Amino acid sequence: MIPLRDETPRYSTPYVTYFIIALNVVVFCLELAADTRGQLDPLIRQFGVVPRRFTLDLAPAHFDPVGAFVPILTAMFLHASWLHIIGNMWVLWIFGDNIEDYLGHFPYLLFYLGTGVIAFLTHIALNPSSRLPTLGASGAIAGVMGAYFLLYPRARVLIWFPPIFFFHLPAWLVLGYWFLIQFLSGTATSIGGTGAAGGVAVWAHVGGFLAGMALIKLLPERSRRRYGAW
Repeated sequence: MIPLRDETPRYSTPYVTYFIIALNVVVFCLELAADTRGQLDPLIRQFGVVPRRFTLDLAPAHFDPVGAFVPILTAMFLHASWLHIIGNMWVLWIFGDNIEDYLGHFPYLLFYLGTGVIAFLTHIALNPSSRLPTLGASGAIAGVMGAYFLLYPRARVLIWFPPIFFFHLPAWLVLGYWFLIQFLSGTATSIGGTGAAGGVAVWAHVGGFLAGMALIKLLPERSRRRYGAW
């Protein structure tokens, strides 16, 4: 089930969404260059989120809050593969513009980064001993999806069921189904004693989605939205 587009109108240009997508693409190109020089693995371990390292950096004996939190920000712009970045940026392209339109450009940027941080912290909290680097924008994008789920539940989303079927479904069904899958996958991996389902940090998705729902209720809609005000 692949979303292709939504039908919710927007009244301003989503500059921040465009910037985030462009920045992710540039960083991914740098990752590809690093891979050709055999430097990708140390780059991922330095700038990705390693839960065990995070917990050690916040321990009294090794207290280093900068070292703990900087990778949470940098990891949001790293991706593991072409499929990883294309999937994330495609979903952000579909749903991010309407959340930016609702909040305004700068509040939307803070919202995006905030949900991404909460998503990673959720993953760390449930996997504090993991030594595997975690990376990707999907936690922050899950926050965008959670906000969209509340703001535009009846919006029509065009869905492609490969190979040939196309349907319009309400956003609450598309996004609610996605969240349910993430939650069930996270529950299954927790029972099984693993931190991720198939290498995916599903609890980060759950945390990001719930954070997006909470923050969109706390943050005000920007004034004069229909006239493109900042």
